[in-house]
Amino acid sequence: MIGQLRGRIVEKQPPRLILDVGGVGYEVQAPMSTFFALGRGDGEITLLTQMVVRDDALLLYGFASSGERQLFRELIKVSGVGAKLALTVLSGMNVSDFVATVEADDVARLTGLPGVGKKTAARLLVEMRDKLSGSDIAPTLAPATGDAPAGDNSRGEARNALVALGYKPAEAERLLAGIDTDGLDSEALIREALKRAVR
Repeated sequence: MIGQLRGRIVEKQPPRLILDVGGVGYEVQAPMSTFFALGRGDGEITLLTQMVVRDDALLLYGFASSGERQLFRELIKVSGVGAKLALTVLSGMNVSDFVATVEADDVARLTGLPGVGKKTAARLLVEMRDKLSGSDIAPTLAPATGDAPAGDNSRGEARNALVALGYKPAEAERLLAGIDTDGLDSEALIREALKRAVR
């Protein structure tokens, strides 16, 4: 089991990144909250990881904080919630927002996320309420690691990332429409689009 990776990001295309660890490139899926926490630099980073074994693949998921990883582990234990949907939930809200949503019994907030219907949202609220009470899940994020200039095709990258997170192409376009892209890189655009999605 791989529990942690430390290395340099060589490719970032949310929700996927490739981390070079001693010359070996690990492909890792990560929620947008982790991408935001990592910053835009090219220095060394540390990711906490969770391996998910499927019949057809071994998948590695990476997180900037132990709270994110713990919440991911709890989410995938909920009936009908797989790793992809858990990643979508963590991309749409941070750990403290999720905890507040469960405590407030806010079905509407969860159904605003792609792939989360009313039944799934209700199941999440019921099952996660017990798991979160008295748990040590906390949104302690790793510090950002430097800055890099925004890419030329940030809008296209943001659209592709939203589609990869489960939004339909037309919905991704709608979420990005009207956002002033001047000076914003793809991660900032995705953050703004996700804020609109959960309103």
